[in-house]
Amino acid sequence: MSDVVEIVDTTTRDGNQSLWSATGLTTPDVLAIAPTMDRVGFRALDFTSSTHMAVSVRFHKEDPWERLRLISAAMPNTMLNLITTGMRFISWVPAGEDVMALSFRLAVTNGIRRFQIADPSNDPDSLVRLARMVREAGAEEVVVGLTYSISPAHTHEYYIERAKAVAASPDLDRLYLKDPGGLLTPDAVRELIPAFIAAVAPRPVELHSHCTIGLGPLAYVEGLRAGVRTLHTAVAPVASGTSNPPAEGTLRNIEAEGFEHGLDTDALAEVSDHFRALARDRGLPLGVPAEYDAAYYRHQMPGGMVTTTRRMLGEVGRPELFDQVLEEVTRVREEMGYPIMVTPVSQFVATQATMNVVSGERWRDVSDEMVRYFLGHYFQPAAPVDPEIADKVLSAKRVEELRKLEPLSLEGARERFGAGISEEELLLRLTMPAEQVDAMVAARGSEPAAPLARPGRDPLVRLLGELAKRESLSYVRVEKGDDLVVWRRAA
Repeated sequence: MSDVVEIVDTTTRDGNQSLWSATGLTTPDVLAIAPTMDRVGFRALDFTSSTHMAVSVRFHKEDPWERLRLISAAMPNTMLNLITTGMRFISWVPAGEDVMALSFRLAVTNGIRRFQIADPSNDPDSLVRLARMVREAGAEEVVVGLTYSISPAHTHEYYIERAKAVAASPDLDRLYLKDPGGLLTPDAVRELIPAFIAAVAPRPVELHSHCTIGLGPLAYVEGLRAGVRTLHTAVAPVASGTSNPPAEGTLRNIEAEGFEHGLDTDALAEVSDHFRALARDRGLPLGVPAEYDAAYYRHQMPGGMVTTTRRMLGEVGRPELFDQVLEEVTRVREEMGYPIMVTPVSQFVATQATMNVVSGERWRDVSDEMVRYFLGHYFQPAAPVDPEIADKVLSAKRVEELRKLEPLSLEGARERFGAGISEEELLLRLTMPAEQVDAMVAARGSEPAAPLARPGRDPLVRLLGELAKRESLSYVRVEKGDDLVVWRRAA
């Protein structure tokens, strides 16, 4: 087994989502540092998801497809990764196979080379189906994830059986243990990782965890000892807290355990400096190590949803209810049959718990998504749902209408949205409110919605600075329309 450990960087996707509610980064923010990130030597960048693509449109009026094109061009040596969570794209409404196939194809066309697949039910058939679809779309690397949870239904035997089942897929390049709640203990890693490695060998196994109760770095060290050679980290300013383990500390632990990593630590330090400065300028929180909290095992809220739930309570003027909502999450999850707390279901659970606490009457108000969950439109839960709660939810006025709701389809979409628009815009219009997409289209060609993280350092200037560090290059010519930039190395 190799002594070299690879790092998948999660800064722009999971770190941004966990600490900055997924809204913290604009395209110029990432583009300004992309050439340096490319120089670090990451295995891949866990770069985006359909949720993050929607955030680009909704909060920044930016075209998410253009973001993919720009960043992939600026990082030719590093695979950009998109994580997909089952048969959905942006909208909570499940999507048909035609919509998903188009989303995967467009992602590849615009610069995504690697996909991480994490179906919220851990259903092997669904995971294998998605693996086949992204492979057919042209993905270079397909990584199937099993999402870790703890409940009476989610035993270690449950995970080992599913690892063996998905290993049969010829489209799987790698398997990863995905721990969005930071629940993995060293003992759990010691038992699960060798079984995962045995199931998919000689294909690699990756480990993804969070620091929500301080266990992520310990899980990573134990993972190294058990045979993992790919770890997921964020740079220090966007790590720790509810985010992933910090890259800097992880590299020190890798070396202390007698392994190598091969990363350019000077470039990594530049990346950390960039995001630290950005956080300072925008008033964004930095990741802070968290203390161990045994009560966390009851609600198991992933890092991003902890931040989102605080924001929801703040928006309704009841931030003091946060601890009560966490307690209610535990009850709601049990009544729903112990779904794994991962997108989109973690949003359903957190929203329902918030409504229960704020209204003072449990299950009085339910979202359409929750009704559809109890109708079985998303997946079958790992354990039976509470029959009394199911009866209450399915007595809602809109049940019959929602029962007949079909998955999103491309059928008739051209007639609805116009034959002249691109496939990229068509997909956004199919899955997002029209006014948000209209605002994005209207903003095209205007100034960026947010300033560069480092004012005065245009992305082109930073790119040329990076080129100057490549001693093998002596001449670069860049043309776009009538614009021409020529760079020559001084004699």
